[in-house]
Amino acid sequence: MAAPHTTLPLPLLLVLVGALLAAAPLPSAAGTDAFDVRRHLSTVTRYDVARGSSNAISSPSISDGCHIIHLNLVARHGTRAPTKKRIKELDRLALRLEALMNEAKQSLDSDSLKKIPSWIKGWESRWKGRTKGGELIREGEEELYNLGIRVKEKFQDLFDEEYHPDVYSIRATQVSADIAFPMHFPCAFLHLYILQLSTFILFSHKVPRASASAVAFGLGLLSEKGKLGPGKNRAFSVLSESRASDICLRFFDSCETYKAYRKRKEPEVDKQKEPILEHVTASLVSRYHLNFTTQDVSSLWFLCKQEASLLNITNQACGMFNEAEVYFLEWTDDLEGFVLKGYGESINYRMGLPLLKDVVQSIEEAIVAKEENHPDGTYEKARLRFAHAETVVPFSCLLGLFLEGSGCLIRHLSSVGLCMQGCGNKDFCPFEEFKEKIVKPHLKHDYNMICKIKPPVAKGEPASFSSMVSKFFVGLFSGYRVVSAEDIQSEL
Repeated sequence: MAAPHTTLPLPLLLVLVGALLAAAPLPSAAGTDAFDVRRHLSTVTRYDVARGSSNAISSPSISDGCHIIHLNLVARHGTRAPTKKRIKELDRLALRLEALMNEAKQSLDSDSLKKIPSWIKGWESRWKGRTKGGELIREGEEELYNLGIRVKEKFQDLFDEEYHPDVYSIRATQVSADIAFPMHFPCAFLHLYILQLSTFILFSHKVPRASASAVAFGLGLLSEKGKLGPGKNRAFSVLSESRASDICLRFFDSCETYKAYRKRKEPEVDKQKEPILEHVTASLVSRYHLNFTTQDVSSLWFLCKQEASLLNITNQACGMFNEAEVYFLEWTDDLEGFVLKGYGESINYRMGLPLLKDVVQSIEEAIVAKEENHPDGTYEKARLRFAHAETVVPFSCLLGLFLEGSGCLIRHLSSVGLCMQGCGNKDFCPFEEFKEKIVKPHLKHDYNMICKIKPPVAKGEPASFSSMVSKFFVGLFSGYRVVSAEDIQSEL
């Protein structure tokens, strides 16, 4: 970025939802520093509680010589309902709790029975009988709607002109499993025009929560920008692509190497979580005199996260655990996220290279257009993407965010300015420096090479020297290790 007295524009890169524009935290009757389980639900944590106990924050000041010309947003969808798989798990939990209660009535005395939480008796899942799941719920709609309003208010000059889909691009994952695009168009999107009045029109594809989040965000961003209905809404476009060929926002679906890695690692992660689950299980058995298994405790923890984040209920399943046990269980979730989505293995984030390239390209195009004095309305001012945790976490790793030992580690995605370790821990990174220090080291990799599994050597055919060396190193580094800022320094 040029000296402050120049007029060279500053392209702003907004990478994580909630990082810059988090809502105010929910009030706590016991004070702002009281323990609140809703802030310790790992990726299930609601946007409006993710800021922790801080009540007053301010954005890093932007130099007077700079002004925002372009906004890039990579966001996770809003709060969603449990998936069909999880709904079945809760149904099994209900049967299991009933069996435990029947067993307890036959074997425990009256004093011991009194220690069993009353909510367990006759408990049924709130989602019992549902055949569909995973959709964006009302709270999730409100999260993204309010985010859209905050973005509009925060960057008023950027959104001051008439809406056009080529100027304000709103993108989401998957329109339909039946539509395919050639792989040489990795970020080609299909236009969907959505007319929103008083109700949301949801798509019929398998994973609608990201597109529904984009719709809710667009309603907030463009509120009072049209003439439709009492909210003065207007029609807007959401761009999407087939799940099968989307390597920008669903790169994890197309990366065979990653899918093989995850299949191999998931059992190892489960094994590493066992000691924590066993410890918590023993504590609950001792406290409530019910013969819980580790699977029971895992399901109770999931129920706690659903009740706390979706229903704002913290005195039932969450009330089963003390503060230390919540921290332990949250750690198991974080461990899984680290190993399977984050810095635990380079494939987790290197497969996000197409998204990083797309972000950089969109910023470069906006800078060129501004420098060449293209009139407003002829170039893109914002590219707003809505996807999943499997998109956002790897992308944040590509940028070197939240690295331990970098001075920029943040427990939740809650700070206003996210300093980049690869850019000298500065709140604002000059674009050329960003490309040189953060983007360029990743460009030596190629998505197709990273994600393609090499065919096995035929039986009886002698392996080449190179394949034997490769096999040796694959075996040597098949485990994962904790990655520090120093470990990844050469790639940032």
